[in-house]
Amino acid sequence: MSEGTHTAEQVTLARLPSGVELTTTVHTYRGDESGPTLYVQAAQHGREINGTEVLRRFHERLPLESLSGTVIAVPVANPLTFDRVSYTTPEQLDSINPNMNRIWPGDSDGSLHQRMAARLWEFVTAADALVDLHTGSPNMLPHVVYREDDERSRRLAESFGTGLLLSEQADEDAPDEWHHRGFAGKLRVATAAEGIPSITPELAHNKQILEDVVKEGVEGLLDVCRYLGLLPGDVPERDQIVARNHLGQVTADDSGLFRPNPSLEVGESVSEGAAIGTVYHPTTYEALHEARADRDGVLYALTREATVTAGDQLASVALVREE
Repeated sequence: MSEGTHTAEQVTLARLPSGVELTTTVHTYRGDESGPTLYVQAAQHGREINGTEVLRRFHERLPLESLSGTVIAVPVANPLTFDRVSYTTPEQLDSINPNMNRIWPGDSDGSLHQRMAARLWEFVTAADALVDLHTGSPNMLPHVVYREDDERSRRLAESFGTGLLLSEQADEDAPDEWHHRGFAGKLRVATAAEGIPSITPELAHNKQILEDVVKEGVEGLLDVCRYLGLLPGDVPERDQIVARNHLGQVTADDSGLFRPNPSLEVGESVSEGAAIGTVYHPTTYEALHEARADRDGVLYALTREATVTAGDQLASVALVREE
């Protein structure tokens, strides 16, 4: 049996003020048989490294001899944030668009991030499906986000296999917060607008490699390949909850030290009014805010960082749509 091929290409994304070229590596896996093209990337936000580790292990696991079609993988989409272990790029380099995941499909004549995105967009638009790997807070239930009412993206999300799927309303259906935060410029949203099924797995945690989460990510990518027909085999049926993203976020009413309810675990169903935790004054010991869920749903994120500022997100509760 003949085998497919793997190539690793150094691609210039942009040029820094010093003249130094900002490059990344694009891996291309081609099977001997024709088939679809899948684009996968990680580390738009440089502290979110579990996706990068997922792609390293996916590279080791992908059976080229069984591949039909093409997989394009970019393990570090944003070298600048990766080197800084950060979410955004320094203002000195891009004061206009510090967050790369707000400016897709980019602009080859625009700011630094826009130029970087425009270069990668050339690979994105060659694909039949997209997976944009991200990670969340230290205590977040792994889940996959897709555009609500986009059935092709939903099926792609289902194939990735997490127990929780979060649909996100977009454009005219989205709440004001969605527009205010520039979510129309997310890679997943821009790609879906081009008619390419697109998902964002949130693999939980940043700055640390979590073995169980990485394993789940690798298996998810392999199942996506099976679903698309890139690899042989069937995707197993799973029990999954479909909920709505970006609703039910519990925020701090005051600044202080936050102690989450010790009996709570992510993945639990909570009722409206359920105790999430308490914000205390660190010197007077006064209880400043008793945080509670404002709706029934699935608790999928709960901060464990004790020092909080008024307005910080303490927890996320997703509104269940289907079980």
